[in-house]
Amino acid sequence: MDKVIKAVFFDIDGTLLNSSGKALASTKKAIEAANKKGILVGVATGRGPYRLNARLDYLPIDIYITYNGQLIYSTMRTLYEETFDKKLLARLITFAEKNNRQMLFGTRYQLLGSYLLRFSQRGNIQKLVKLLPRWFPVMAFRKFVTMFKKVTLPTNYDHLHLLEKPVYQCVMLSPMGELSKLKEEFPECHFTRSNKITVDIIPKGGSKLSGIKKIIAPFEINLDEVMVFGDSWNDIEMLEAAGFGVAMGNAPKEVQKRAAYVTKSHDEDGIYEAFVHFGIIQEKN
Repeated sequence: MDKVIKAVFFDIDGTLLNSSGKALASTKKAIEAANKKGILVGVATGRGPYRLNARLDYLPIDIYITYNGQLIYSTMRTLYEETFDKKLLARLITFAEKNNRQMLFGTRYQLLGSYLLRFSQRGNIQKLVKLLPRWFPVMAFRKFVTMFKKVTLPTNYDHLHLLEKPVYQCVMLSPMGELSKLKEEFPECHFTRSNKITVDIIPKGGSKLSGIKKIIAPFEINLDEVMVFGDSWNDIEMLEAAGFGVAMGNAPKEVQKRAAYVTKSHDEDGIYEAFVHFGIIQEKN
């Protein structure tokens, strides 16, 4: 007997939204089809909740898994949340200051910290980062950081102000080659990334996949009944674990290789095409 899809979760940038930061008409139609079939529809993103509905073109979403699983909510209430331990957060801040690293701190209602990284969270900058070639060298990264040190705020973060607020996720300017160093320095953290120049930092045990598991359990939905869509490195875990892991055609090749199915790009009706392929939408000849 074929497996039935009971829930579907989407990454946002490069997946649910096209290159212009909008949801395609075909994507809206696909989500409407899922709603009519009683399929649970959610997003699983590294972004926070600030203005998320507007960013999503007010799509009919049931569940929001934000900050890589650290804050989960519906339109009615908060379903799960986990913030940084204050001592761990203080260590991260100290590390950033000692190493002159730009950092961003995600709270429930705002992003605090580096102006450079707040600027980088804008949709058009995210699109530019995704266009950087895979061979983007560490030397170019260092020149990029050096250039912006002269024009951005210094990394002397207000410890007391930050430690007063619940912080769900930190974002650090860091090249891909530094991951092992960060893991050694902070074994109690989980590191993931959606681009080549910043790393998302959350408490260990958190991830988009862990957020999905927390949501589907009360509905008695199994992972093999879940479809997920993604286009980046922080989507690999859920792409591999879900029963229906779909990589977008615009995803890097290493991400596509980890998915069960590769659909068209986010600019080419990729979500709709996958819904047709898996039978959620029945197209008439």
